[in-house]
Amino acid sequence: MPGMMETILNCGLTSETIPGLIELTKNPRFVYDSYRRLIMMYADVVMEKAAGIEVEDNRGVRKQLEHLMENMKKARGAKADTDLSADDLKTLAEQFKAKVKEVIGKEFPDNHMDQLWGSIGAVFASWMGNKAVQYRKIEGIPAEWGTAVNVQSMVFGNMGDASATGVAFTRNPGTGENYFYGEFLENAQGEDVVAGIRTPHPINEPSRSDQSRTLKSMEQMMPACYKELAGIRAKLEKHYRDMLDIEFTVENGKLYMLQCRVGKRNGPAAVRMAIDMHKERLATKEEVVMRVTPSQLDELLHPIIDPKAEGKIKPIGKGLPAGPGGARGQIVFTAADAVKWQKDGKKVILVREETNPEDVEGMRAAEAILTARGGMTSHAALVARGWGKCCVVGCAGVEIEHGSKVLHLGGETLKEGDWISLNGSKGLVYKGQMDMIDASESLGTLGEFLKLCNSIRALKVWTNADTPADSTVARKFGAEGIGLFRIEHMFYGKGSDQALFQLRKMIMSKTLEERKAALNDLFPFMKNDLKATFKVMEGMHVTVRLMDPPLHEFVPHQKEKLEELGKSLGISFDELEARATALRESNPMMGHRGVRLGVTYPEITEMQARAIFEAAAELHKEGVKVYPDIMIPVVSLENEVKHQTELIHKVYSEVSKAKGVKLTYMVGTMIEIPRACLIAGKLAETMQFFSFGTNDLTQMTFGYSRDDSGYFLKEYTDKGIIPVDPFQTIDQTGVGELIKITVERGRKTRKDLKIGICGEQGGEPASVEFCHKAGLNYVSCSPFRVPIAILSAAQSQIRAPRKNK
Repeated sequence: MPGMMETILNCGLTSETIPGLIELTKNPRFVYDSYRRLIMMYADVVMEKAAGIEVEDNRGVRKQLEHLMENMKKARGAKADTDLSADDLKTLAEQFKAKVKEVIGKEFPDNHMDQLWGSIGAVFASWMGNKAVQYRKIEGIPAEWGTAVNVQSMVFGNMGDASATGVAFTRNPGTGENYFYGEFLENAQGEDVVAGIRTPHPINEPSRSDQSRTLKSMEQMMPACYKELAGIRAKLEKHYRDMLDIEFTVENGKLYMLQCRVGKRNGPAAVRMAIDMHKERLATKEEVVMRVTPSQLDELLHPIIDPKAEGKIKPIGKGLPAGPGGARGQIVFTAADAVKWQKDGKKVILVREETNPEDVEGMRAAEAILTARGGMTSHAALVARGWGKCCVVGCAGVEIEHGSKVLHLGGETLKEGDWISLNGSKGLVYKGQMDMIDASESLGTLGEFLKLCNSIRALKVWTNADTPADSTVARKFGAEGIGLFRIEHMFYGKGSDQALFQLRKMIMSKTLEERKAALNDLFPFMKNDLKATFKVMEGMHVTVRLMDPPLHEFVPHQKEKLEELGKSLGISFDELEARATALRESNPMMGHRGVRLGVTYPEITEMQARAIFEAAAELHKEGVKVYPDIMIPVVSLENEVKHQTELIHKVYSEVSKAKGVKLTYMVGTMIEIPRACLIAGKLAETMQFFSFGTNDLTQMTFGYSRDDSGYFLKEYTDKGIIPVDPFQTIDQTGVGELIKITVERGRKTRKDLKIGICGEQGGEPASVEFCHKAGLNYVSCSPFRVPIAILSAAQSQIRAPRKNK
């Protein structure tokens, strides 16, 4: 926990020991400099923080002591602390002690044992300090671990110009480049290097920055000590076989090592070091794969807000981090405006209470999406993650005045066209244009690292993709197939107007003849859409989910669209409205959707199957290998899948005969209803594969609505009622148990049953590990989560090896 725990230097300096140290060192300036540092640290850490004294901003004891120091420097005309004399520092120490008594109401202790035990107690107490608690939450470190306290004798970097202190890394932690990197300060103590009191010097030429370009390096100022330090760097890295963060002090020309630990690094650096250290034979492929975290890998895939810029400004809002990376753009409040502004060359952020499927084109056009409502698996979150688009959902402070096109957030009033910036990885919203940095490494480096992962993992990684563009991205990242192609997504987005119009005609049809005519008109659009994706995924399985959503979702809301539809069908507006009203359901999630549509309207299933097989057959004739898998959704009865499978096989026979082509295909089901899990053995008699739709399975197991649960799930996780949001990470106790039952019963009936997962948890590291242990064949996730899933699958195999690779 670097920087999160407290440190106290120079403990034991008292009115009794100070004269002896002056006599020993013949350096009174050094002694009084050390004493004033002790008073400042001890008063801050022990007497104020550990005592639980709450202070207002800039009113703490440390700030007041720093103010005294500045006054002394001004009075003496000193630019730096090092310009103050021994007498100045002695006077300052007395001023410090008086100020401590005034602010805290207690005397600074003048007994060395009192100082020691006070310091030990304060460092123990710092484990529960706010910054340590927050860091543990972010890093997932259990609070019950506790901390140890080291007590060690001092070496002093503030004894004069032949002394120094510094921090270094055995490789550059920002880029991963293999050179010694660090900073130091002469005549200083540890915290001075990071406190910004003086500009640190580089330890060598490669460490030089814009700020330190005119300063001498340690290599120039202390060549012997630098040479020794560089030799130690090489020994340490060879021994620990990882990049290290080291702290050192030079006392009167002699080098001392204070500590070393595994160094923190960003994503690009982590991947580069992993590849380099494997090539250098410093570490095995298993070791380097375990060193890169999924969040570090994610950094390579998306632009991010410059962390330095974020450190200087407070966010105006906080929601859920639904889509990775960072983005900045001008506020718009409708999908139509997002498209229009984007066509005009503007960068926009779409701000909505919540999104729906009709917003898809606007969401695609926007740089990022911000919503007031919704959880991590809400529409906005799912779509944004699938595109690798920055997104913040469930930002409770968002208030939109649509009439005046104004956004109220965090005490700010922003109008349409004003700039905001989003950190989608942390869920933060900033006013204005934040600086962005390109965090992505070249695909060559990422690809090289993923090859290491691929050589280890047993679990296959597929993707959820609905367009050739998404499929191309996923394949580039290493996806081995499509685990979820949502056939209805062709009806939204750019160029979908004609297909959507034909679908709406089919939905509004009253008779079988009307419906078949509309389906015939829809067929070529569907076939061509499928064909485009099949072509991109040549040689790989493409799992096509048959139409899933309730039909009313596709009915237009705008009056002019309804009138156009009525005219095409030759019916009045009133008749059309009556038909639309009849489609509405009180609980559509559990209503007339998925397999139920196919059972009540078999012609819908037949048309979809025909489109799939004809697209595959035509490509097969062109020499393109296609492996379509047809997935039946929302199944709860074995007779449902028998009914639909017979239709699908019948259509295949007709197409195969007409086209003179034999295809390899499979028929399976999406497991998303608890009853389907319990009858998995029966379903496996007909089905050749299962795919868990964990979004709906989680909804139905918990009885939560994934779009509305954001209101209370955060309270549940904050209060420890539930450990994690089950829509983000598979609930292993409940939903996970249903998955295990399904796997066991399904494979008891059909030993070669292929089983995967296509819910959003398919790209979440803990869920991937669960799927690996549960014996699934593959996980399927959004294209931009494919590398994360590949890494997680490899790490799962290292932690819990399984044979069936």
